Amino acid sequence: MKTIDRIPTSKIERASKLFQTGAKVGINYVKYYGEKIISTEEKAQENLNEANAKDIYNGLKTMKGSALKVAQMLSMEKSILPRAYVEKFSLSQFSVPPLSAPLVVKSFKKYFGKHPSQIFDSFNLTAVNAASIGQVHQAVKDGEKLAVKIQYPGIAKSISSDLALVKPIAMKMFNIKGKNSDRYFKEVEDKLTEETNYNLEFKQSEEIAEACKHIPNLKFPTYYKELSSDRILTMSWMEGIHLSEFTANEINQETSNQLGQALWDFYMYQMHHLKKVHADPHPGNFLVNSDGQLIIIDFGCMKSIPDDFYIPYFELAKKEHIDNPVYFEQKLYELEILREDDSEQEIVFFKNLFHEMLSLFTQPFHQDKFDFSDPEFFEQIASLGSKYAKNSELKEMNGNRGSKHFIYINRTFFGLYNLMFDLKAQNIEINNYSKKL
Repeated sequence: MKTIDRIPTSKIERASKLFQTGAKVGINYVKYYGEKIISTEEKAQENLNEANAKDIYNGLKTMKGSALKVAQMLSMEKSILPRAYVEKFSLSQFSVPPLSAPLVVKSFKKYFGKHPSQIFDSFNLTAVNAASIGQVHQAVKDGEKLAVKIQYPGIAKSISSDLALVKPIAMKMFNIKGKNSDRYFKEVEDKLTEETNYNLEFKQSEEIAEACKHIPNLKFPTYYKELSSDRILTMSWMEGIHLSEFTANEINQETSNQLGQALWDFYMYQMHHLKKVHADPHPGNFLVNSDGQLIIIDFGCMKSIPDDFYIPYFELAKKEHIDNPVYFEQKLYELEILREDDSEQEIVFFKNLFHEMLSLFTQPFHQDKFDFSDPEFFEQIASLGSKYAKNSELKEMNGNRGSKHFIYINRTFFGLYNLMFDLKAQNIEINNYSKKL
């Protein structure tokens, strides 16, 4: 794969790159309107999606950082985005153009004052994986094979300017109005900033690995403080293949169920016991080894769950509470979904929307065991998402609603559900995690 020798880091450079990408998308739409005349609407739309996905991804992959992270997050929205976008954006999980060898050496000299060959017995200057914020190299020291994650230069400093560029577009797209709308963007900015702090990731990795080591069929790397810094993180090399590669092949149902139960228990134990959760559940952060065990390899994005959100959020996972109109409305206010300044029309609309949404999305929690291989369940989720994406009434409503904690907790559940479906996991014991408490 071709390497890159520099990353645009200034606000002007990054804005210019986005403008160039936007111009290409504009040209694609001109072609689309022309193609509709001589071809079918369906074929023209398919070609438009493929062209736009390619041009947007190609623009973002050279920028890396928070811009590419957005593509990575969107790649998890399989029920919302067209297939062309999901396929292209999924490359951002672990397969983007890596830094060149000179840039890798420069990073080591900056943070350790040495060439990597002076730190390790051997160090492969060619990255084995590259994603949105950093890339991974293989090294050996004292006979042990290691994985060394190196952050792209200048990424941490560009987060604020990147979000400032997309904020006006996001506010218009989601019709976000009024005071306190900055809280959503601040939440995203804070989490992205945390992901660039490898000292924090080191601490979180050790804490979660220790807290969850009792869960069957889970494995975690060992981390090495003396070989790490705030921009370089070293851990033991874990043998396995990425979860997406594993699920792309025909898999044994027993192994699928074993992995699915381990993954579900891992997330439920964090949610309900630790109240702090791995909030980046995309396939690039998980490996599967030859023993059918799940390996978790990235803890940069962790979300703490305060009680004033946790309690009403999971109260509405219970069917009897969803079906109690008075209690249901009370919890919607506690979660800031309903606002004191809402009109009667807005109250009725959002109560109906969230009743329909939660009645479907919480189905796994209403049963002792759940079949995540059931395509009908996921088709219903996709259909519901499509229904409200096209809803003209929703587009007129004020989108400035809902606790800021929804952003990463909902993202976590959507990602988890998608991974469980990819695994085709069956007979998953929903409350199995509680046996570990």
